[in-house]
Amino acid sequence: MYNKDIFALIFLTLGFQVVFAQEEEKDLGTETVTVTKAYTPTVSDAFKIKSVPNMNDSIVLQKKPINYSIFSVPVASTFTPNKGTASKVERLPPPVLYNSYASLGAGSYGNVLGEFYTSRTINRDENFDIGFNHLSSRGGINGVELNDTFYDTKLDASYAKRDRDLDWGAAIGLQHQLYNWYGVEPGRFSETELSGINERQNYYMGEVGGHINIEDAYFKRVDLKYRRFFDALSSGENRIIFNSGFEFPLNEEALNVKVKADYVGGSFTNNWGDASVNTVPINYSQLQAGINPSLKMLRDDLSLNLGVNLVYGMDLENSESNFYIYPAVTASYRLLDESVIAYGGVTGELKQNSYYDYVEANPFVSPTLNIAPTDSQYNAYVGFKGQLLPNLSYNLKGSYAAENRKPLFILNSVNDSRSDSNGYYLGNSFQVFYDDIKTLGIFGELNIDVNRNFTLGVNAEIYDYSTETGNPAWNLPNLKGSLFMDYQIGEKWYAGVNLFYVGEREDFLPTGVQAVPGNGIPATIITLDGFFDANAHIGYRYTDQWSFFIKGANLSNNDYQRWANFQVQGIQVLGGATYKFDF
Repeated sequence: MYNKDIFALIFLTLGFQVVFAQEEEKDLGTETVTVTKAYTPTVSDAFKIKSVPNMNDSIVLQKKPINYSIFSVPVASTFTPNKGTASKVERLPPPVLYNSYASLGAGSYGNVLGEFYTSRTINRDENFDIGFNHLSSRGGINGVELNDTFYDTKLDASYAKRDRDLDWGAAIGLQHQLYNWYGVEPGRFSETELSGINERQNYYMGEVGGHINIEDAYFKRVDLKYRRFFDALSSGENRIIFNSGFEFPLNEEALNVKVKADYVGGSFTNNWGDASVNTVPINYSQLQAGINPSLKMLRDDLSLNLGVNLVYGMDLENSESNFYIYPAVTASYRLLDESVIAYGGVTGELKQNSYYDYVEANPFVSPTLNIAPTDSQYNAYVGFKGQLLPNLSYNLKGSYAAENRKPLFILNSVNDSRSDSNGYYLGNSFQVFYDDIKTLGIFGELNIDVNRNFTLGVNAEIYDYSTETGNPAWNLPNLKGSLFMDYQIGEKWYAGVNLFYVGEREDFLPTGVQAVPGNGIPATIITLDGFFDANAHIGYRYTDQWSFFIKGANLSNNDYQRWANFQVQGIQVLGGATYKFDF
C-alpha cells in the first residue's frame, strides 16, 4: 500500500510538471533525424538434412556389371558430296551488230534499187556516216508515147563530234534526178512531132550544213545550211537557212527564243508566153527574218507554250516588204493519265517556197515558175490522243487553217508558138497557181502493237476547201487514207503491207496559151479518179549477214493517174539481197 502511494505521487508530480511546462512554453521546436542506412531484411536458406534410406530388404537385387566391346573394321569411302550451285537463266545471245550494209535489187520495168550505208566510229567522241541511195526504171508504161524512164540518186555524208558540254557536226549532200515529161494527150501529136521533142529533164542538188549544240548555257543551238539546185534547162536556185535558239530559266518556267533567217533566190531562163524564143528570164529573190519568243509552263498534267512569231518578209526583186505577226500557242492536258490527253494550238508562219520544194512535190513542173512565199495566217487545231489499251493508241484531231498564196499545181496548156525543142510545151507539164484557201480538216489514227513482232496502224484524213477565187483546190484530194502492217515471223522471216487511198482531184485544162484560171481563156475542168495502191514486202534472214527480200508495188494493177495524163506503172515486183558487214 505504501508503495502504491509512492508511485501515485510520482505520477501526479510528473504530470503536473508536463502540464506546467506546456503552459509555460508552448513552442516545442523541431529536430532533424538523419537515417544512415535503410533497413534491408534478409531470409536465410533453410537447412535440409540429406539422408539416404537404408534398404535391408532381402528382395533387393544387386546390379551386375556390364562390359562393352567394339570391333572396328576400316572401310574405304569414295563418296564426295557435290557443292550446291544456283540454277542459271538461259540467255539469248545478243544480236551481232554491223556498222555497214549494202542492198541491191532488180525487177520488172527494169527497176533497179541500190543502197549503201556505213557508220564509222573514229574514236569515243567522233563518228562519220556515209549513205547512198539509188532508184531507177527503164519505163515501159502502157500507152505512153514518150520516154518515161527515171532515176533518183543521192549521196549523203556527215561528221559529228561530242564534247563534254557541246556537240557539233557538218554534213554534205548530193543528188541527181532524171525525169521525162511523158504525159502528152494520147493521139494528139504525130510521131514526127513527137520525135523532135526533147522530153528529158535533169535536176541537180548540192548542199552543205553544220550545227552546234551547247549544254548548260543560255545559247542552245545554231544550224546553218546552204543549198544549190539547178536543172538542165539553165534554171538555178540558191537557198540559205539559219536557225538559232536561246533558253532562259524563269523560276518554274522557261523562256525560249528562236531566231531564223531564210533566203531563197534564183532565175528561170525560160518563160511562158507566146513568143517563139525566151526574151525575159524569171528572177526571184525572197528574204525572211524572224524571231519567236515563247514561255513554256509545266504544271503537273498541264503543258502550255505561249508565244508569238514575228517575221519580216522582203521581196528583194520587186523592192517590197511586209511585217507579219503570227500566233504560236500550244497546250496539252492529261485528262485521264495516259488514256485521254487533250491538246490544241493556234500557230502561223510565213512559209518559204522554193523551186527545189516544188520539184520534190511534183517533178513534172515546167522551168517557168513564179516563186512566192505562203502566208499561213493561222492553223487552229484541237484533238485527243492516248492509250485505250496497253497495246492500242489513238489520235483524233480537227483543224481549221487559213492560207494566202497557197501553191496549187495545174496543167500547162499546149503552146504551139514555141520553136525550140524543149519538151514541156505539149500540155505535159505543170505550173504553180497561188490561191487564198481556208481548209477544214479531220484526222484520225489508230496504232495497235499486238506484240513485239506485230504492229498495225490505220489513219484517215478528210478535208473541205474554200478558195478566194471560187475555183476548186486544184489537185488537192478531199480524202486520204492508209494502212500499214509489219510482222516478224519467227527469227528468219519478216513481212509488211502498206495500203493507201487518195480521193478524187480536179485539174484545170486550158486550151489557150496563158494557162491562168479565171483570165477568160477557154478551159475545161477535168476530174482525176481516186486511186487505191497496195504495196507489200517479204524477207528472209539467211544468216546474221545475209538476207533476201521481195517487194511488190501497185499490186492491185490500177492504171491510175497520179497527175493529169501521167499514168503510173502497173504491177511492179522487185527482188534482191542485203549484206551486213563491218567496214
